[in-house]
Amino acid sequence: MNFSNFPYSPPQASNFAEEHDLIFYALTGLTVFFTVIVMFFVVYFSLKYRAGKKVDRSRPMYENLALELTWTIVPLILGLIMFYFGAKLFIDMRNPPKEATEIYVIGKQWMWHVQHRNGVRENNTLHVPLGKPVKITMISQDVLHAFYIPAFRVQMHVVPGRYTSLWFIPTQVGEFHLFCGMYCGTQHSEMGGKVVVMDPRSWAEWNANGGESTMNMSMEQAGAQTFAKLACNNCHGAENNQRAPTLAGIYGKPRSLANGATRLADDEYLRESILRPHNVLTAGYEDTMPVYDKQIAERDVLNLIAFIKNGGVIGAGVPQTHSSSIANKLGGGVPTNSAEARGNAAPSVGAIREEAPKGP
Repeated sequence: MNFSNFPYSPPQASNFAEEHDLIFYALTGLTVFFTVIVMFFVVYFSLKYRAGKKVDRSRPMYENLALELTWTIVPLILGLIMFYFGAKLFIDMRNPPKEATEIYVIGKQWMWHVQHRNGVRENNTLHVPLGKPVKITMISQDVLHAFYIPAFRVQMHVVPGRYTSLWFIPTQVGEFHLFCGMYCGTQHSEMGGKVVVMDPRSWAEWNANGGESTMNMSMEQAGAQTFAKLACNNCHGAENNQRAPTLAGIYGKPRSLANGATRLADDEYLRESILRPHNVLTAGYEDTMPVYDKQIAERDVLNLIAFIKNGGVIGAGVPQTHSSSIANKLGGGVPTNSAEARGNAAPSVGAIREEAPKGP
């Protein structure tokens, strides 16, 4: 619920959220309604019949069948209605569908350890697919905890020596808070994390890649991918040409520069050639190569150097990656470096995503 862009409740991000909120606000509304009525008559009769006020007290009323039936039957019906919807929601939340994806969670002071069926592990982060039922099976390693996702409106105690479970179907892509809803020690307030909801294709790729947003590749493979992405192979081919020299087999060999100097093609030379090529311009070539200083991350530079060490020639192009083949099976064949295939994927907790530095 949101009034004037001020959120009064978490987003409704699961199949249970809307029904849960309707019951909650209905109970709140009924409570306020009857509280106001009772308080009104308490104040009204207190003022009307206060001591010393002249009012007719000769015919006190000791019973009124119609009034008594009204204040008995009406709340009873309302109570039964609320009980029905509350019990229905309770039963639905305790009976996951058979096709639900099962994920295991261990609560311990003071963190959540998550393990997927294929062995992918996370700490304080839970990746789940959009629109698919997910069952969480939980146990505590030490004391009583409570697994609580406010945006999903689900919470369940995590008990030592006993398995408990909850389930949900995420309905929104994004990141949502994860809390421990039971005081479990001095660092209870720090026992939090996030639930990352991904579109099914991105989640399948993330899961297949061992819990990473990008597939596990060698540095040479990652360098070949960056080489192709930057279109370096448009100039640097298997042989020297008018636009640029070949990179094939140059590592560890002397290079003649345009200023008459000679330098060994080691790691420092290759890094300078990538980031500031005008400083180490090869003899016989003009200064036409783009400057990548502050445009690509150091990780990409290391990968490119590894690729050049390994031969430095793509040939027909980079072979289809494992993630791409997964995407094709799921439909569409979206390349792994496309924004659409990535969705809102995020690295597992503990993994560091290195961003390319910004320009000066």
